[in-house]
Amino acid sequence: MQVESVFPARFRFASLILLSGALLVPVIACHRSPSPDVMATVNGKEIQRSEVERYYLANLGDNPQKPSQEQADIARLTVLHGMIEDEILQQRAAKLNLAASDEDVNAKLTEMKAPYTQEEFDKQLKQRNITIDDLKRDIRRQLTKTKLLNKEIESKINITDSEISNYFAAHKSEFNLIEPQYHLAQIVVTGAPAQQTGNLQNNKASGDADAKKKIQVLHNQLESGQDFGNVAMNFSENANTASNGGDMGFVAESALHSEPEAYNAISKLKPGQITEILPVYDGAGPGHRAVGYAIYKLISREAAGQRELNDPRVQQLIRQGLRDGHAQLLRNAYFEMLHDEAKVHNYFADEILKKGAQ
Repeated sequence: MQVESVFPARFRFASLILLSGALLVPVIACHRSPSPDVMATVNGKEIQRSEVERYYLANLGDNPQKPSQEQADIARLTVLHGMIEDEILQQRAAKLNLAASDEDVNAKLTEMKAPYTQEEFDKQLKQRNITIDDLKRDIRRQLTKTKLLNKEIESKINITDSEISNYFAAHKSEFNLIEPQYHLAQIVVTGAPAQQTGNLQNNKASGDADAKKKIQVLHNQLESGQDFGNVAMNFSENANTASNGGDMGFVAESALHSEPEAYNAISKLKPGQITEILPVYDGAGPGHRAVGYAIYKLISREAAGQRELNDPRVQQLIRQGLRDGHAQLLRNAYFEMLHDEAKVHNYFADEILKKGAQ
């Protein structure tokens, strides 16, 4: 389903990938690693090869195609770069006394285990090749990072009414709907191999049978009253929408027509209602095959026509979009500042450069 929002592209919320980007390796001098098992240090804190390998294998997933040595090393460099950036943030949080507590970790773990029996949960850990201690450590680091960014970035952003008015005045035509729009959220589960799941739990169905079971469990949770956004963030496998609670933004009615089965189900909903489980196809039209399953929630249905600034939904949309833009800019600057202050050495990068010079 192609999303064609009439609202500005900056308001189509997507996952902010904090640790991605070009990997810059300054070549100043080669330093010998304190130990062959140490791939990098951050202010003296060692990042072990075993930890890098764990995340590397998790990212590799169940992809049957084995990467070449060069591809594998590129992937490891990317993983290590992310771990270095994360360690910088963790050390900053510790300095500000913002580390997540045991109570925080246990509460998140309980939430993660809710959809599964103990046996099913243990199977998920085994498939991801991690222990419960590994999972707790990852949860603690993620919660700690969230606390740090909330304090250092989110709490300092204030969008004024004048900013909203000025934006609307400059972009009024973008709030003129030329056809009916459906504000939708989705939860997607697929059995197809994938490098990235996109959800907080790094939870991925291992095949079609597992995908059917997972989507049914999630649908049952929604029917029992669990929050759609929380379920999407934790378990949806669409990397573009999961981090935003499954929010797809506004979808034009003409775009919905490209998937008749989804359109028929969504058009019957009232705001706040969800569809039954629907197939997800690898394209539109005849001849395309189902690759997974989805549940859609109708947030609102908008008739065609001009939206004015006095519409609370317009104000909220602009406010959130401006806030997201400010937050992204501040995060990027904050990460650069912390990186400049940190003493980092990437021994794995040295190793690769040394091999390349031979």
